[in-house]
Amino acid sequence: MSKNILLVNPWIYDFAAYDFWLKPLGLLYLGGLLRANGHRISYLDCLDPRSTPMIRKSGKTPKRHAYGHGRFFRQVIDKPECLDVLHRSYCRYGIDPDIFREQLGRYSETDLVLVTSMMTYWYPGVFEAIRIIKETLPGTPVVLGGKYASLCYEHAQAHSGADWVVSGRGERQILEILRTIFGEAILFLPPENDLDALPYPAFDLLGHPDQIPIITSLGCPYRCSYCASHLLHKTFIRRHPHRVADEIEYWHRNFSVADFSFYDDALLVEPDKLIKPLLAELKKRKLDCRFHCPNGLHLRAIDEELSRLLFGAGFRTIRFGFETADFRLQKSTGGKVENEELRRAVIHLRNAGYSPDDIGIYLLCGIPGQKTADVAHSIDFVLSCGAKPILAEYSPIPGTKMWDEAVAASPFDIRREPLYHNNSLLSCRNDDFTYEAYRRLKEKIKSPSQPGGMADEI
Repeated sequence: MSKNILLVNPWIYDFAAYDFWLKPLGLLYLGGLLRANGHRISYLDCLDPRSTPMIRKSGKTPKRHAYGHGRFFRQVIDKPECLDVLHRSYCRYGIDPDIFREQLGRYSETDLVLVTSMMTYWYPGVFEAIRIIKETLPGTPVVLGGKYASLCYEHAQAHSGADWVVSGRGERQILEILRTIFGEAILFLPPENDLDALPYPAFDLLGHPDQIPIITSLGCPYRCSYCASHLLHKTFIRRHPHRVADEIEYWHRNFSVADFSFYDDALLVEPDKLIKPLLAELKKRKLDCRFHCPNGLHLRAIDEELSRLLFGAGFRTIRFGFETADFRLQKSTGGKVENEELRRAVIHLRNAGYSPDDIGIYLLCGIPGQKTADVAHSIDFVLSCGAKPILAEYSPIPGTKMWDEAVAASPFDIRREPLYHNNSLLSCRNDDFTYEAYRRLKEKIKSPSQPGGMADEI
């Protein structure tokens, strides 16, 4: 007997948030799998920037970009006491809670609710969603999964209010929960290492999506000291490039989706095995699409041919993880790229047609023990290469190689309170790398002088 299952994407509570091609991909993958097992699936999105009731209530629509990214609805709320150290407005991003309550009331026949979670320090929005679900749909079991639930499992178990907390990949676990609670037989469970055997995510529940995220792999072949990829996915597995092209074509032909965002960091790793055959397949199918890579891609594989193929295929937004121009830090954080590799990659990308502003280079700032001059030097180096530096504020993540170092360096109790993982706090700031130094770095990026002088000015 099939069940009525409600998927919920909760609010973001933070000092700042922007919809940079953000969708709850894992939750919607579970929706597709549950459908394949005969269940009826519904979806509520607390972040919905096109919510008609919210537009009526607020009298405005968040500004959106033609490529599928943009602002959320935003409401200033009371700040958790432990975050008073930062003198900025704390906000709820998404729809009004009363609208969420009213929408929940339409799903009184729900048998099970699945709630996802993203950043560890966004858990207040997750807790609020679970609390309202419990009030509105009393007696309905609630299952919590996602990044926060996986990385802060004990915290989620103790404080979230969910009946079940799922750590890691949820496909088998959700079906086992349904069997435990309701005696539901597992009708379809694809092999764990065959991503192409999974049904497509339930993106149709979004109505007319402005963009759709795509994954070509899970996990990562690298083990960067600040990154949780290998904690969330123990092994590195990839899809077949033709199956990725099939999915893109499906959403484009059937739902008129033109913008696609790639979520996996390892898209360009071993290019002959995935990205090059994928680009060739997309070209053969003559799809009029645009592609975006908001995550920090590995740039080691960028050469003349790949640069030309990416530009020709319609990759409009490209971001790369460089982290630092400091050779010592490059080696200690993962060693996935070196300075000359960045310089050569930018030359190839510029020759292919990309402008400096098109080539975004993420630089880590605020890692334990980091000096302001190190970040300033990295900014100068990226500018000298002809690319756009983007500061990525470090957020300490439990279980990573850098975690113990972060615990020792942070003035906050990051071990017990995930709110202190918030990158806006600069959780591992020091007497040299201060809020004021960070502010000056941001201002310099906004209006850079000639490359090469910033490090001397800081």
